[in-house]
Amino acid sequence: MKILKFGGTSVGSSQRMRSVAELINIPGKRIVVLSAMSGTTDHLVKITQALLKGDKNGAAKLVKELEPRYRKTITELYTTKEYIDRANGLITEHFNFMLSFTKGDFNPAEEKTILAEGELMSTAMFSDFLEENEMPCVLLPALNFMRIDENGEPDLEYIEEHLKKELAKHPKTDLFITQGFICRNSFGQVDNLKRGGSDYTASLVGAAIYADEIQIWTDIDGMHNNDPRVVQDTYPISELSFDEAEELAYFGAKILHPACIIPAQKRNIPVRLLNTMQPEAKGTVITQNSSGNDIKAVAAKDHITVIKIRSARMLMAYGFLRSVFEVFERYKTPIDMITTSEVAVSLTIDDNTHLGSIIEELKKYAVVDVETDQTIICVVGDFLAERHGYAMKIFDALADIPIRMISYGGSSNNVSVLINGGHKKEALLALNKGLFKKINSLN
Repeated sequence: MKILKFGGTSVGSSQRMRSVAELINIPGKRIVVLSAMSGTTDHLVKITQALLKGDKNGAAKLVKELEPRYRKTITELYTTKEYIDRANGLITEHFNFMLSFTKGDFNPAEEKTILAEGELMSTAMFSDFLEENEMPCVLLPALNFMRIDENGEPDLEYIEEHLKKELAKHPKTDLFITQGFICRNSFGQVDNLKRGGSDYTASLVGAAIYADEIQIWTDIDGMHNNDPRVVQDTYPISELSFDEAEELAYFGAKILHPACIIPAQKRNIPVRLLNTMQPEAKGTVITQNSSGNDIKAVAAKDHITVIKIRSARMLMAYGFLRSVFEVFERYKTPIDMITTSEVAVSLTIDDNTHLGSIIEELKKYAVVDVETDQTIICVVGDFLAERHGYAMKIFDALADIPIRMISYGGSSNNVSVLINGGHKKEALLALNKGLFKKINSLN
C-alpha cells in the first residue's frame, strides 16, 4: 500500500482538487492524506484568537468571511445537483458548528476543535467529488485512530492497532481518504500535530501499516540544495538518506515536517517528495542509503536565540552542565546548538516561550548574556571523519561572514554555524557559489 499526502496548496481550489484526483487514480491500494484548503488554518487561528479574547462578534464575522470561498469551490467542483446540494449541506453544518462557539462561553480547550474543521471539510468535499466521478473510496476519520500521548508525542502502537481495525472494515476497498494534522490527545479531546502536521500524519500512517512508499506531494519538485526563496539557481536533490533529510527539515527546509522522517526511518519505508504542479518531475527519494560522500544541501533556521552562560564554577566541576540542561528540560525547551569552554557554555534555542523564566533560573549560578534574531546555517551531506576538505570548503565560502558559533562532529551529516540573521542571504549565496558552483553548471 502507498501513502499519498497532499498539502493545502494542492487542494486549495476546485482545479487543484481535480488534479489530485488524477494523480491518485493509479492501481493498487493507497491512503490519501489531505490538509485543509490553503489559507484555511490561518483563518481558523484568527477565529480562535478572537474567541480567546472574548470578541464573539469579531469571531462570527471571521467565520462568515471564510464561508463564501467554500461555496464558490462547491459550484466549481461538482457537476450534479445531488452532489452540489450534499456539499452545501455539509458546509452549512460545519459553519453553523463554528458559529456555535460565538454564542456562549468559549473554553480554551475547544480551540483545537475549531482548528480541525479545515481538514474535516476538505476531505469530505474531496471524497464526495471522487464518488460523483465514480472513483470508489472510503473516508477514514483520522480522529478514530490518530492519537498523541500525555507528552504530546504520537502513540504509534495505538495508531497501528486502530488504523488496522478501520481498514479491516473495508477489505475490498483500494482507495481511502483521511485527514492530516488532526488527532486526539490522551484524554480523547480533539488535538493536532502542530503546523505541517499532515506530513507527520502521512509518515505515521505509513509506518503503522508498513507501507511500500510514502509520497509527499507539494508545490515544489523535491528538496532543493538551497533555499529557492533566497537563491535563484537551486536544483532538486534526487536522493537523500533519512539522516540527511531529517537534518535539512529540522534546520529550515520548509518542504518537509521535521519529525515526519522518524516513523518512516523506523520502519525503513522510502519517502518520495513530488510536485503536484509538475508531476512528471522525479523529485527527491529518501531512503536508508546515502548516495555518496559529498555535500548535499544548505538550509537556514531563523529566529534563533543564543544564550551564553559564564561561571568560574564550571572549571573542573562535574554536574554543572547537567544543572544547565535540567533548566531547559523543566521548561520543555529544546536546544539546537551547543559549544563549551572551561568557564562558559553557549547554546541556542528557537522557542522563546519560557525565555524569561529560563534566564532567571540560570542567573542563580552564572552570568547570562542573551542575543536574539540569529540564524543557524546548516550544511548537510555525508561527512565521514576520514575524508578531508569538507570543513575547508564550507569555511572558505563563509570567509566574509562573521560566525558566532560552530557545531561540527556531533553528526556525520551536519556542519552548522550560527550567524546574525542580517547575514542570512549573504551566507546562503556565498555557500551556493562556493559549494555548488560546479554542480550548478552541470544542471
